[in-house]
Amino acid sequence: MKTALKQYQRIEATGLWRPSPDVQRREVVVSIGEATLTISDFNEQALTHWSLAALVRQNPGDFPALFNPDGDPDETLELEETETTMIEAIDRLQRAIDRARPHPGRLRWLSVAGVVAAVAALLLLWMPAALQNHVVSVVPDIKRADIGNTILQRIERVSGRACTSEDAQAALDQLAARTGVRKIVILPAGVQTSLSLPGGIVLLNRALVEDHEDPSVAAGYVIAERARTQAQDPLDDLLDRTGATTAFRLLTTGELTPANIDAYTEQVLSEPRPSLPEDDLLEVFAQAALPSTPYAYAVDVTGETVLGLIEADPMAGRPLQQVLPDRDWVRLQNICGE
Repeated sequence: MKTALKQYQRIEATGLWRPSPDVQRREVVVSIGEATLTISDFNEQALTHWSLAALVRQNPGDFPALFNPDGDPDETLELEETETTMIEAIDRLQRAIDRARPHPGRLRWLSVAGVVAAVAALLLLWMPAALQNHVVSVVPDIKRADIGNTILQRIERVSGRACTSEDAQAALDQLAARTGVRKIVILPAGVQTSLSLPGGIVLLNRALVEDHEDPSVAAGYVIAERARTQAQDPLDDLLDRTGATTAFRLLTTGELTPANIDAYTEQVLSEPRPSLPEDDLLEVFAQAALPSTPYAYAVDVTGETVLGLIEADPMAGRPLQQVLPDRDWVRLQNICGE
């Protein structure tokens, strides 16, 4: 502001000034002072002072330039087009004054914009997670089972129908009860090893029952799925993979679209199961009173990568409750037939 003022301090111009409409215009000398425009007669007698900050041009772009004090349009000053330097100086100084003064409206707008941005960020970052957590907490068990069965039907289109046998079903139910899950399903293909679905359903690949003599191996894979379920609810995993719109749809309609199911199924069938901390796994094995060693060697026949599950087996040196009677285990091994 001071730099601009110094540049124009010595500028003078002549113009026509009229204090009111009923007074004849008179020729005056116009000069720029400290934030003011001074109007004087030719004897250097000041007639009036106008604040540059409160100066209004009535006809921007037209000539002669017509100015008046803000709020008093009857008092006017005319500057001819030849007084370009003075007109430009008034314009520039007014801009400098405007930049220097506080702008409560602008600050208010920036404050409002900041609040709006914060709320938007909250909605975008917090709201989807809060919505998802709420949906996971309110979906009833019967609906979870329905969702799990729907996903199973979709998987069966890839894997083939789940293995069933009247002779083996009782043994399968016993294994589910022994491992603490609602339902176990043996699939001929599709699932790499095991998979948890909403509603307490655990899928096992047929190899886990056919290729092992000890039922503790299959039981161990079910226990591992229980531990994963404790780490993340399968329904929560489904919503993680399919987005907030899926959570909203499930909350409002109680349904998932075929596209939601397909997107989830394609992902979980193509990915390896997430690893778990050994301590978490061992805790669930201990709760079920099942040995972790058979499962560990099934995961890694050398035992090198699962040494903790072997050395800290919660059932080591303790009497073991039989997972399944031999006769039932043999029936279960044949559940998929030849």
